[in-house]
Amino acid sequence: MNCARLFSSIVLFSGITSFALAQVKTEVPPPQAGAKPVRTDTIKIHSPAVEGNLEGDAADRDVIVYLPPSYDAQKTRRYPVLYALHGYSIGAEQWTHEIHVPQTVEGAFALGAQEMIVVLPDSKTVHNGSMYSSSVTTGDFEKFIARDVVAYIDAHYRTIPARTSRGLAGHSMGGYGASRIGMKYPEVFGALYIMSPCCMTARAAGPVNPETTKALEAVKTPADSASLPFGLRTQLASAAAWSPNPKNPPLYLDLPTKDGKTDPEVIAKWAANAPLAFVDQYIGNLRQYRAIAMDVGDQDGLRAGAQKLHEIMDSYSIANTFEIYPGTHTSAVAVRFQSYVMPFFSKNLCSKNCK
Repeated sequence: MNCARLFSSIVLFSGITSFALAQVKTEVPPPQAGAKPVRTDTIKIHSPAVEGNLEGDAADRDVIVYLPPSYDAQKTRRYPVLYALHGYSIGAEQWTHEIHVPQTVEGAFALGAQEMIVVLPDSKTVHNGSMYSSSVTTGDFEKFIARDVVAYIDAHYRTIPARTSRGLAGHSMGGYGASRIGMKYPEVFGALYIMSPCCMTARAAGPVNPETTKALEAVKTPADSASLPFGLRTQLASAAAWSPNPKNPPLYLDLPTKDGKTDPEVIAKWAANAPLAFVDQYIGNLRQYRAIAMDVGDQDGLRAGAQKLHEIMDSYSIANTFEIYPGTHTSAVAVRFQSYVMPFFSKNLCSKNCK
């Protein structure tokens, strides 16, 4: 399940909004005749960027790697790499079921996409999601993706170790991560595909819910959050990522309410982490990308935030494509991955070292 469920929040982000509590079933594209199998490696990557975080998230992270059909036979060939980021409340293994890999990767290759390595890093935390942010509480998941994972894959697989041969994609919280990390690390990645991104816009605080406040303040250990409803866990995950506090054990975070009142300082910190609030600072970085694409379903409550990011890039004359397709937040994600995401990177990642 992604961050598109109900965020029962005092501070409401347009990217985490009201949806039905049951996840919509993901449509599965039919298997492609003649598709050749890819090789799946399930590995662990130690992350210095996550090491020592205050909430005890593992620094040894699960990562799933899909190697193209020719990888084992063509021993000298090098490949571009796509890094694909999962959403809130799922990890890399659950992400494979949402986008139906390896079937959709094999299908994309069978339909003509150039062969590439596909990497799914796991960024699930004790509160169900890192928000792909940098925090002493969770660890630095920006650098986990952009430095630790990339460095490991380049060192252990036959990649083309150049930004023009690396792509970054993500869905929901992963779409937020792709936008955030993409804006900050254009020297690492050469193309971006942002799918149904959450958390684009910060909104004003609403009325304090005493029951919500009481439930959150009753959490005494990170493990206690496992019994909380989905929406309250998203608040803890957001607070751990965006309002960390090393002087506030046991959770080492500040919530948007304190003693029954909203805390404007915390609200300001959360607002500052909305990509639509900081995108203007990174226009020069976005101009460095070979290609940027975004998509979102016409029945997805995240549509407005994604469309606004597209409009901002258009206003700065940054080349990008944006599509609103028929579907909900999750219904078409596997189809989109096979038929749109993979072909996009096939076209825009260099199969040889290029500028």
